[in-house]
Amino acid sequence: MQSIADERTDLSVAAQLNYLTAQNAVFRKTDGNMLAVQVGDEDFQGVYLHCSFPHTNRRIYISVRTGEHKEVGIIKALDEDFPPETAVLLEEQMDIRYFAPVITKVISIKEEFGYSYWNTETSAGHCQFTVRSGSGNVKSVTENKLLVIDVDGNRFVIENVKQLSEKEFRMVEMCI
Repeated sequence: MQSIADERTDLSVAAQLNYLTAQNAVFRKTDGNMLAVQVGDEDFQGVYLHCSFPHTNRRIYISVRTGEHKEVGIIKALDEDFPPETAVLLEEQMDIRYFAPVITKVISIKEEFGYSYWNTETSAGHCQFTVRSGSGNVKSVTENKLLVIDVDGNRFVIENVKQLSEKEFRMVEMCI
């Protein structure tokens, strides 16, 4: 049986954060265009970035994780902790992971049998997708920003609902 002191030690070890900076971590692209990082003597291939605030600030508190979800470390502030060329490499990886076209125009939304069928114009072109109704798949990220998640897990963003026309807003409002 563990003593309370042993449990505290175990918890304190588990709670320690490993902050990554240009002084202790070197990021690079692999031959397969994956992200790798060298931290001290350890080389981690195929790591990915997990943003703590993906819709409000992708530049702070970025978790670097292995494919097995083991955290390698945390980037506290991308712009302060790494040179511009590394920041650009990491931004590219985050853009891939958090790809979310911006909905620029809502052409129509039709609801039927617990699903809504969206016909939109986005920053990635014309797009039609299906959203499961009533399960939090259209949600507020900030006061004016909405995140829309379709049945396939694709994410779309409405940057500012106040910039929608009245007709567009009424269609979207039914789905919130």
